[in-house]
Amino acid sequence: MMNSVKTYTLFTDHDVYLFKEGRHYKLYGKFGAHSVEKDGVKGVYFSVWAPHAKKVSVIGNFNNWNHKDHILFPRWDGSGIWEGFIDGLPWGTLYKYAIETERGEILEKSDPYALSWEQNIQAASLVSTTWYDWNDKEWMENRHERNSLEAPISVYELHLGSWVREEDHPDSFLNYRDIANKLVPYIMEMGFTHVEFMPVMEFPYDPSWGYQITGFYAATSRFGSPQDLMFLIDELHKNKIGVILDWVPAHFPGDANGLYRFDGSYLYEHEDPRKGFHPDWKSHIFNYGRNEVKSFLISNAMFWLDRYHADGLRVDAVTSMLHLDYSRNEGEWEPNVYGENVNLEAKAFLQEFNTAVYKEFGNSIITIAEESSDFPLLTKPVHDGGVGFGMKWMMGWMHDTLDYFKEDFTNRKFHHHKLTFASMYMYNENYMMPLSHDEVVHGKASLIYKMKGDEWQKFANLRTLYVYMYTHPGAKLLFMGDEFGQTSEWNFTQSLDWHLLKYPVHKGLQDLVKELNHLYRSESALYENQFDKAGFEWVEADDLENSVYVYLRKGKKREDVVMVVLNLSPKVMDYRIGIPAGTHWEVVLNSDDKQYSGSGVQPEILDEKYEDWMGHQKSMTVKLPPLAGIILRQKKDKKYKLHRIKHKR
Repeated sequence: MMNSVKTYTLFTDHDVYLFKEGRHYKLYGKFGAHSVEKDGVKGVYFSVWAPHAKKVSVIGNFNNWNHKDHILFPRWDGSGIWEGFIDGLPWGTLYKYAIETERGEILEKSDPYALSWEQNIQAASLVSTTWYDWNDKEWMENRHERNSLEAPISVYELHLGSWVREEDHPDSFLNYRDIANKLVPYIMEMGFTHVEFMPVMEFPYDPSWGYQITGFYAATSRFGSPQDLMFLIDELHKNKIGVILDWVPAHFPGDANGLYRFDGSYLYEHEDPRKGFHPDWKSHIFNYGRNEVKSFLISNAMFWLDRYHADGLRVDAVTSMLHLDYSRNEGEWEPNVYGENVNLEAKAFLQEFNTAVYKEFGNSIITIAEESSDFPLLTKPVHDGGVGFGMKWMMGWMHDTLDYFKEDFTNRKFHHHKLTFASMYMYNENYMMPLSHDEVVHGKASLIYKMKGDEWQKFANLRTLYVYMYTHPGAKLLFMGDEFGQTSEWNFTQSLDWHLLKYPVHKGLQDLVKELNHLYRSESALYENQFDKAGFEWVEADDLENSVYVYLRKGKKREDVVMVVLNLSPKVMDYRIGIPAGTHWEVVLNSDDKQYSGSGVQPEILDEKYEDWMGHQKSMTVKLPPLAGIILRQKKDKKYKLHRIKHKR
C-alpha cells in the first residue's frame, strides 16, 4: 500500500544542531503533533525522536491503528528524528507511534510531546493545542514584584483531585473551571499569595499523586482540557495570586506506552541501573548526560512557564538527583571521577535548567528545590559555583519543629534548641518553610494529631506553631487542610473534611491562619529581610525551663520592627523581656484569643523599667497566655518619645 505520509519539517538545521548539543529549549514548537498546512491542504505534522528505530509510523483512530499505512520519514542528518505530514486530521484525533525496534519488536508509544492524553488503559495521545486567549496581562507585567525574594510569599499547596469534590458526586473530579470558581475566592479570603499544584502533568496511576509522569507536556485530562487549566491559572492571576507547579525531572515510570525503552533502547533513561533505576519508586532515572534528554527536560520546564504562564516550578526529588548513592547500599552505586557521591551530570543539568529559565523569564519566576540534604550552594548563582535555584525547601526546620511539638511539655526543656537550631543556618540558602503533603500521609498522622496534649492543647500547640512559622525568616508553604486542622491523614481519593469547620476549634484555627497571612503581607518587617541576616535577632533563645522564645523581625526601616514571644508551656506567666531604650510596644496578635478558640488570656504589658535586661537598657513584663504565640509591634508614638527625651535630661 502507498504511504499516506508526505514529507514536511518544522526543523531547521540550527534546530537540529541545538537539539543535539542539549541547548534547544523550545522543542515543544517542533516535536509532537502540530496543525499545519501543506500545499493548501490542512493536516498534522508529526515528529518524534527515535534514533534506534528501524521504522516509525503513526497509528490512530483514523487508520484503525494500522502501523503499515502512515510511515514517517527519518531525517537525513543522523539526528534520529522521524517526521511527516498527514492531511485531513482534525483536533481530537487519537494517535500513537508504532516503533519497530532493531530486534523487530513493535512498540506502541504515546507521544512524549503530546499536549493531551486519554484517560484509559490505552492512554493514546490527542492532536491538541495550547492556544488560549489570556486575560492576565497586568499580572504578567508586574509579577516580578510579587515573586521577588523581598515580597511576602505564602503558598497554599494542593492536590487538585482531593481539595474539594461535590457532595452529590464524591467519587468524581471537578473540572479545572469548577475548581477555579471555588479556589480563587478561598485563596483571596485566606490571604495566601500563591498556590502550588501537585503535578498537573499527565500520569497513569492515581496513588502516585502525579509524581510518576508519562505525559510531560500534557495537562492531565482528569480535570479537563489544556484550556480549562489555563482558565484556572488565568483566574488566579487576575486576582493577583501566583501559581507554582510541581515539576518532576527526576524519574519516570516504566509504562509500556511511556518513555521507558522508547525505541527499544535506553533512550531517555540511563542504561546503567546504578544511575538509571530508582530502587524506592521502581521508576527510571533520566540520563542527564545525554544532550537530547537535557533539551527535552529544559524545554519542558520552559513549556509550563511559557504556555501555561506558571510563576514558578518546585522541582521534586532533587536530593535523589544529586546523589549517586541515594537510597543505595555500598556496592550499588559508582562514585564520580573524583571518588565522590555527587551526580555531576545531574548537577550540571540543574545548573543549565536554572540558567536557562532565569535568562528567559528573569526574576518574574521562581525555581524551588525540594532538597533534604545539606548540598552546598543550592540557591547561589551558577556563575559563583552554585546550582542556581531561587529557593530551597527548609526540610531540617520542618523535621526539627515537628519533633519538638510532639514532645510532652515536661520534656520540652531537653529539646529546647530544636527550635533555635535553624538560626545557625537559616541564611545559608534562600529557604521556603514547608509543612507539606509528605508530613500528613503514610501513618505519620495529620498535623493536629502530631501535637501533644488533649484537644485544647493540640489546637493551642498548632496555633503557636503557625505563629512561629509565619514570623520565622523565609517563605511559607502550608498543605491544604492544615489551615483548619484536618484530623485524618490526607486521602487522595476524597475531598478534604470541610464539615469540620462547623466546630469552633477548627474554624478558630482557620481564622488564625487567615490573620497570619494578612499580617505577614502587611508587616514589612516579616518579609523584607526574610533572606538577610539583618532581618532577625534573638532576644531570648535559651530559656529552657520556661520553654519561652523571644525574637525580633526587622524591615528595612530602622523603626520597622516586630517582636515575637512564644510560650510553649501550658502555664500563664508574667515574663520579663529586654527591649531597646526609647521603644514602646503594642500587641497585634495573640494566638490564644477567643476568636481563634483560645482560652482568651490577654497578653498585657504590665510594666516597663529602665534597667538592663537581656542585653537591653530597658525591660517590660508581659503576661503570656498558655501555649501561645504573640506578636508585638513597635509603636510609633510621638508623645511617648518626647516624654522619654525629657526624662533622660
